[in-house]
Amino acid sequence: MSKSIPSGNPSDPAKLIRRALFFVFLAGLAIVSLFVTFKGLSAPRGMEQAQIGREIARGNGYSTKVIRPIAIAQMKEANDENPILANLQDTYHAPLNPCVYAAVLKATDASDSKRWRMSERSNIYQLDRVIAATCVIFFLISIGINYLLISRVFDTTIASVTAILMLFCELMWKLSQSGLPQMLMLMLFSSSMFFLWRAVENSEDNRPALGPVLISGVFMCLLVLTHWITLWIYLGYVIFAAVYFKPRGVIAAALTGMLAVFVIPVIYLLYISPTGSPFGTAYYAIHNGLGNGEDSIMRTLSPAGEDLGLRGLLMNILRSTLLQISDLHRNFGAILVAPLFFLALLHPFKRPSLAVFRWVILLMWVFAGIGMSIYGIRDGAMDPNQIHILFAPLMSAYGLAMVSILWSRLNIPPSLHALRYSHLIIIVAISAGPMLLSIPQDLKRGIQMEGYGGSPQWPPYFPKVFNRTLADNTAPKEIVISDTPWAVAWYADRMSVWLPRNLEQIEEIEEIAESQKTPVNGIVITPYSYNHERILATAAPGTAYGDLYPLVFGIWAKQAGAPNFIDIVPEFKQLSQRYEHHQPLFSRGYIMFYSSRPVVSSKD
Repeated sequence: MSKSIPSGNPSDPAKLIRRALFFVFLAGLAIVSLFVTFKGLSAPRGMEQAQIGREIARGNGYSTKVIRPIAIAQMKEANDENPILANLQDTYHAPLNPCVYAAVLKATDASDSKRWRMSERSNIYQLDRVIAATCVIFFLISIGINYLLISRVFDTTIASVTAILMLFCELMWKLSQSGLPQMLMLMLFSSSMFFLWRAVENSEDNRPALGPVLISGVFMCLLVLTHWITLWIYLGYVIFAAVYFKPRGVIAAALTGMLAVFVIPVIYLLYISPTGSPFGTAYYAIHNGLGNGEDSIMRTLSPAGEDLGLRGLLMNILRSTLLQISDLHRNFGAILVAPLFFLALLHPFKRPSLAVFRWVILLMWVFAGIGMSIYGIRDGAMDPNQIHILFAPLMSAYGLAMVSILWSRLNIPPSLHALRYSHLIIIVAISAGPMLLSIPQDLKRGIQMEGYGGSPQWPPYFPKVFNRTLADNTAPKEIVISDTPWAVAWYADRMSVWLPRNLEQIEEIEEIAESQKTPVNGIVITPYSYNHERILATAAPGTAYGDLYPLVFGIWAKQAGAPNFIDIVPEFKQLSQRYEHHQPLFSRGYIMFYSSRPVVSSKD
């Protein structure tokens, strides 16, 4: 394809002004998102990876304070004894993002809990900002990489518009503030595509492609080590290499061997050694797509009775795939032209490299979609498994090129010069409009809340009660059972067991903890469990919290002025006696702490 729109003179004053404005907006949005409208980390998996990074920074190895009951059961089965809870190795997360966080947290001396203790007048945990700033930096680097890549694939005009669309993509900013590894993944994926494009160009010009492909493969392997679901992207990537690059099969074999070198040692050290399984606890994440939900299986000490929904498997995968397609606009960050990539597949681009490159993007996206259908994206665009966003910049570039081609065929007279670029203005306005229109109100609200210490991610997280009150009333060697163990581990810096499925399993956890001299101090209940959309269905026996409804839904009885359920339900009276102090940590019990000893107010 010939260049759709002339890129202009790089030293043109108008172009320099536009670039200056872009960087002003870039810096301004970064500052606003981190210091004015920031509410703290929003994603449970983001908090988990942050606290793993802190443990690594402390020299405790790849360990975690978030204790999944399923991990205890898995390690006990593999080693014939219960794991040491005080130094529990994480067997769920891919390692690269926590290791990146570890380097950042080490540099900020995050291991010193007293230094980062929240003040009484603040509602935002400052280390949340450190993690979010790291993600924002990866996001901004990704914009630069995609600009360089797309300017080579198309021209600087399409590259510039794509960069603007990324800059004003609300979903990308939300992911940057979540703690999830998506922005690191976007940077690695974009870097891989940059070198893959060079390899495609070299192959087209009959030059050696091995070097760029191998560099691209390194970034792709790092992507896999950031999130295991990207193995599906790698599969499509290797298939393309096997078919396109000559001699056929050689480069694909090299990429497969490279992946083995990167992944096998990690799998052995992190997963096989403690659990006996090459998939570790991450294996059970498949229940998010094919079972009753990942949260449910992670909370059980008896996984044998948890069956996958294999009956009608193909229909379930097809249904999930169709649902993803129906939500493409949202999963692509509401960028208007990203879905138009599929229309660009029908256009006969003149440049062979340009035509070929779209097929590798499609192939990787198809395999990524299969992976997401199997593992599930129940939380929509903000789901930890949502990787459509990685393809948004490149797909947007192809969509922009397609619209530009169609627009050029209107044969607009030279006298109507302003209309020649109006299609780009309209695309940017529609895509960026929602975020731009919400900025004034967000700024106003953020400035107002600054006087109150900031607005946290409530519900269900109110960091101050964890970082101050809960931390002050528990010892470092004590364990807290909670429905939000990631929040307890990250904010309170305490070991936390994910609330087990029933009373018997709570008692079993207590026995294990007591035998290891890390006793359970109490149980924390937050809106994460009791503020469910379908309360009655959730409280039914056999469902997520049904067997523990007196404990979980006691807040509703309290609000109604009735006795606490755990005091009147016979099966729970012993639990109530063990944790006799029912102390609200926030407001009138919206965060409730059932403690074994009286709770005292936090002191500086």
